[in-house]
Amino acid sequence: MSLLDPRAIIDPRARLADNVEVGPWSIIGPDVEIGEGTVIGPHVIVKGPTVIGRHNRIYQFSSVGEDTPDLKYKGEPTRLVIGDHNVIREGVTIHRGTVQDRSETTIGSHNLLMAYVHVGHDSVIGDHCILVNNTALAGHVHIDDWAILSGFTLVHQFCHIGAHSFSGMGTAIGKDVPAFVTVFGSPAEARSMNFEGMRRRGFSEEAMQALRRAYKVVYRKGLTVEAALTELAEEAALHPEVALFCDSVRHSTRGITR
Repeated sequence: MSLLDPRAIIDPRARLADNVEVGPWSIIGPDVEIGEGTVIGPHVIVKGPTVIGRHNRIYQFSSVGEDTPDLKYKGEPTRLVIGDHNVIREGVTIHRGTVQDRSETTIGSHNLLMAYVHVGHDSVIGDHCILVNNTALAGHVHIDDWAILSGFTLVHQFCHIGAHSFSGMGTAIGKDVPAFVTVFGSPAEARSMNFEGMRRRGFSEEAMQALRRAYKVVYRKGLTVEAALTELAEEAALHPEVALFCDSVRHSTRGITR
């Protein structure tokens, strides 16, 4: 049985699984699908087409699945897909996609979006990411697994944030951030690698030392990206962590944060 407050407004075309909770004064629109065990707090608006998975929690005053304000959006059918076990705190805004890109905004599982985070159209967030208060993603941003963006981080459209990377408070990111790299400042500058995050996740000392050497090759030796990647080919073959770092550098489209 769903636990629906009588003061909530739920469109009959919405599909709610068992044990979904919806708080007072929340509005669930048509073409919204909500998975088992998800809790929607009071004063939340969920607009479709949106698919929300299992055991998520969405706090008050969040707006989930709204149209993008991007001027090229003309009301085409696009959607938002959210995975499982996410926590979406107060005042978060998440917009659906545009047909000019993916037609979909995608959020994975086990993420924490703190108060007043904004996720723009066509963005992709992986799993186990943390976006701290007031972080804002422009459209078309991709964030890989385990990335952490500290409070008031701003990310330019089409940027790619690599796995296990970290941004300091108030960072303005205008280029791609490779996997494992820590960036600070406005504009963002690479400072080191996210070794503290790696330790917390159980990375071996050998892997971290290999990444330390790789960072120095890319950021300290004055090489071109191509020359640095060539020099790191042997390390990448020996250490999958270095291979992930090199792949994120190699596939950058906006240039990497230096």
